[in-house]
Amino acid sequence: MLGFALRAGAGLVIVALLLWHYDVRPVIHQIARERIGFFLIAVMLYLAGQVMSAWRWSLLGAILDFRAPFIEYLSYVFIGMFTNVFVPGLVGGDALRAIYLGRRHQRMADAIASVAADRIVGLIGLTWLGATAAAALSVKLPRSVTLPTIAVGAISLAGFAALPLIGKLSSRMPGRIAGAAATIAPYLDRPLAMMPAVGLSIALQLSLAICQWILARGLGLSAPVTLFVLCVPIANVFASLPVTLNGLGVRETAYMMLFGMAGMANADAIALGLLWFAATLIGNLTGVVAFVLTESPPLRATADEHP
Repeated sequence: MLGFALRAGAGLVIVALLLWHYDVRPVIHQIARERIGFFLIAVMLYLAGQVMSAWRWSLLGAILDFRAPFIEYLSYVFIGMFTNVFVPGLVGGDALRAIYLGRRHQRMADAIASVAADRIVGLIGLTWLGATAAAALSVKLPRSVTLPTIAVGAISLAGFAALPLIGKLSSRMPGRIAGAAATIAPYLDRPLAMMPAVGLSIALQLSLAICQWILARGLGLSAPVTLFVLCVPIANVFASLPVTLNGLGVRETAYMMLFGMAGMANADAIALGLLWFAATLIGNLTGVVAFVLTESPPLRATADEHP
């Protein structure tokens, strides 16, 4: 509870400082301009993205031969979403869905590996989309932003291609490193098998960018969707750090910097960030249904036992 309070407080402090420094009145005025229909469409599209996220995780679980129905993955994703409302960053929700899947199938190590792969594949999709947008789209951002984005995407691509080599090298390492490599060997040895999941990651990140473009349209802003395709993935990297609650304050600061470089007013950027925080909060709170209806898996031995 102390960690939750500290991070929630940190987010509120950052937002308060932004509003104090840039004047709260134009921000409130902009938020009040948001058309409710656009806001609800963004929430629904965000929830659809979580269904894609569950599908991605199920594809990665299948590589480890998890014989779980899709509804199980979907329930655990929504439970993780609900958990992330109260636990800063993404770690809490990831840990809980790994526990649910691992206990349900008595394969905790494999469940952790699948969740870790899901998060890494999500990051790969984010960096590839951002790099593609920076290289191919006509967005008005300085080269100091676009070039590092392209470089990170290229490094990510090279790392993905080198996964089999990384697996071979890791298996020769002593102790826990070799043991961890053995657990994730199906991913390291077969990167092409993960390509459908990577494709879903790119589609998911694209949908999140479109969500926020819709919110911007609801505010009456005319920024092109290509600007959101580039800026939103970069901002999401910072917002996912376990610093504040759901990235509150961090995202708004990133938006001011990134969208501000393209000419968006500070009040518009802050309002957009706060509206997106509200949309994701409402979406994540729907996970309470899965949290209540899904039976908690029994606490038994969790040694890996393939069916």
